[in-house]
Amino acid sequence: MVHETRSRAHAAAQEEGKAATKKQKTESKDQERGQLTSKNKKLKAEESEPNGKGAAFREFAEFCKSIGEHLSVEDMRKILQANEQDASGSEDAVVPRCEDMMFYGPLEKCPVCGGQLEFKGWKYKCTGTYSEWARCTFSTSDPTRKSGPIKVPDDIKDDFIHKWLKQQEGKEFPKRDVDEEAHIFSGMMIALSGRMSRSHGYFKEQIMKHGGKVNTSVLGVTLVVASPAERDKGGSGGFAEALERGTPVVSENWIMDSIEKKEVQPLAAYDIASDVVPEGRGLPLGQLDPSEEAIETLASEVKLAGKRAVHKDSKLEKDGGCIFEKDGIIYNCAFALCDLGCDLNQLCIMQLVMVPENRLHLFYKKGPIGHDQMAEERVEDFGSRVNDAVKEFVRLFEEVTGNEFEPWEREKKFEKKSMKMYPLDMDVGVDVRHGGAALRQLGTAALHCKLDPSVSYLVKQLCGQEIYRYALMEMAQDLPDVPIGMLTDLHLKRGEEVLLKMRKDAESVPESGPEADVFWTEISNKWFTLFPTTRPYIMRGFEQIADNVASGLETVRDINDASHLIGDVFGSTLDDPLSECYKKMGCSINPVPEDSEDYKMILSYLEKTYEPVKVDDVVYGASVERIYAVESSAFPSYEKIKNLPNKVLLWCGTRSSNLLRHLHKGFLPAICHLPVPGYMFGKAIVCSDAAAEAARYGFTAVDRPEGYLVLAVASLGNEITEVTGTPGAEDAQGFEEKKMGVKGVGRKMTDESEHFTWRDGVKVPCGKLVPSRNKNGPLEYNEYAVYDPKQVRCFAPKQVSICFLVGVKYEEQNMEVVPDEE
Repeated sequence: MVHETRSRAHAAAQEEGKAATKKQKTESKDQERGQLTSKNKKLKAEESEPNGKGAAFREFAEFCKSIGEHLSVEDMRKILQANEQDASGSEDAVVPRCEDMMFYGPLEKCPVCGGQLEFKGWKYKCTGTYSEWARCTFSTSDPTRKSGPIKVPDDIKDDFIHKWLKQQEGKEFPKRDVDEEAHIFSGMMIALSGRMSRSHGYFKEQIMKHGGKVNTSVLGVTLVVASPAERDKGGSGGFAEALERGTPVVSENWIMDSIEKKEVQPLAAYDIASDVVPEGRGLPLGQLDPSEEAIETLASEVKLAGKRAVHKDSKLEKDGGCIFEKDGIIYNCAFALCDLGCDLNQLCIMQLVMVPENRLHLFYKKGPIGHDQMAEERVEDFGSRVNDAVKEFVRLFEEVTGNEFEPWEREKKFEKKSMKMYPLDMDVGVDVRHGGAALRQLGTAALHCKLDPSVSYLVKQLCGQEIYRYALMEMAQDLPDVPIGMLTDLHLKRGEEVLLKMRKDAESVPESGPEADVFWTEISNKWFTLFPTTRPYIMRGFEQIADNVASGLETVRDINDASHLIGDVFGSTLDDPLSECYKKMGCSINPVPEDSEDYKMILSYLEKTYEPVKVDDVVYGASVERIYAVESSAFPSYEKIKNLPNKVLLWCGTRSSNLLRHLHKGFLPAICHLPVPGYMFGKAIVCSDAAAEAARYGFTAVDRPEGYLVLAVASLGNEITEVTGTPGAEDAQGFEEKKMGVKGVGRKMTDESEHFTWRDGVKVPCGKLVPSRNKNGPLEYNEYAVYDPKQVRCFAPKQVSICFLVGVKYEEQNMEVVPDEE
């Protein structure tokens, strides 16, 4: 039975081995040995001549040997300076830089950032920085060089150098020919493990031919290459040792694909061993399957919940520890740094924690985000030496950030001068993922709640942890070490400023090329430093800015509002915490009876204007679970709204995690204009006459089928502008200044013959969805933009019931029901 469970690849390989005769094996080995003997000499030569140009390389090698004998490192620095080249760094950096410059000519500065180019591996790469947020990513195999002779300072009298320079007068500098293929695996030490589809000798030849080296031991190698069949049979000794050491193990296809595409392919795409990592070692969250990461983070305890929260890993909270405060300063900081150009995504936590009997401890944790096993972590006991502890904290802050501590803590003055970590400005209070009610508490809380059971059901969702954890999980920002739900308004404001500058700069950046590459790298670094994630990536284009930056910022902002309103239910001594949270919301919520005219009207409006949501290959319908009539002090009174012109009942989509903020403080307009649906109208509140459009925002996830849609009455004003294309930034600004209503015409519209007027002249565009004349428009459904927030009445008085919160359940359609086997 054990043998039957092995993979076909492994079984086929084993059968092939049994079928091979001893004679065939011997002939194969002899042939392979003969091929390697003749080729190893060539490989040794090529290994010393990586550009594949024998004569040219030998000439350069001889020149390098000669100047090494005639020039000191200090002389080389002087020559580099005289020719406006970088003369800094160690001997290992200065010598090859000087050799390259004197033989091939002085390099011009980087065309992107003005930094110094340097030959690394098989390309000239920029060593400069594009900004304080990003290192320059420019590279080329054919850099621009300065014309004219090499300049040598007068105090360098060596005859060889001057004679050589004399010989070069009138000649052009030779071009440094670089064979890209010969350097694909440059700088990599690779081990081959177990039986593979082809002989080890073949793969060794390919690796060495393309600039890499092969080691027989796993110790010290960059990665291990093995056949997928190796893992199925338990792996060879090298395979097992690689797992123990945490060395990447990839399939042999990685070698062939890298050669075919002329560049090293991402190891993660060829990984064959991460899911069998030895117990206790763990994997970074970002390398787990997204579903596995979700399980890991949703079940994890929040380790840092706010400015006054003691980090769980310090274990000092159990001893009665609390964050140390002195002269109005709270000694608790969190920092982040994302540098995608160097594959860095790091987090740092620093705290001074006072435990009973006045013993002060410094907790310090720094390492890759989502990989605790690789983090540096320590707790240092300073006892009663308060001044020493404070000095060490301040020193570490400056070391980590390059800034002074007090100006940051007192005045929030911070200047990012280099690629160092940036402080996350935490607020006092408790992150809702910790302070909100946990699943095990919600049942008890609802049991003692004095609210109507239907209302307590809604409040229970809004005051629990679950919807906020899921929202952050979907954005991969649910890090236990980061109180993402307890950031200050200042930090959120900086995020908004970054977004606005990002949007403005993106308008003028080229579509492709080195400048575009480094620009998108910079803004991605900046964003994922301010709002850390386990899965940072280089964003490109306005759609990704909208999905990850604008929408993400709005979600984090609303979760922060929820954290402040809910507080710490864990620490609450209230008998009825749900009712207390309901009072703080400042609104009145009442269930709408199913036999009422309002309920029937809303049900019809939803059914006629809804189309199934498609996720991958699965289609989901929506059914109404409950409807609430809502009145909120955050919106103008009905007496004001009913006297405004052109009132329409429209759908608004929202995440469940954003709903509490809407009820408590009202809707906010979009942060900025972006030329994509949802943001193309600028700073507007956007609604739709199609429930299908709102459902896209309200849809949660396949395993969480419940969501909410909002029905709002919006006054579009006397003048309505219809838009069939994508408005530009200037158009959106004009809409904002005139405060007019705008209708974006979708490719589908509601059948106007079925529209009707409801109460007080409120129009209800309830009609089945039909094709419009705007077949090539950017919007699938009609969108309505309102620019004056006072013109939107999202929640009306309960006695009128003109606005509603609709709880829906998304259900898989055409699902095949398989009966249980008896």
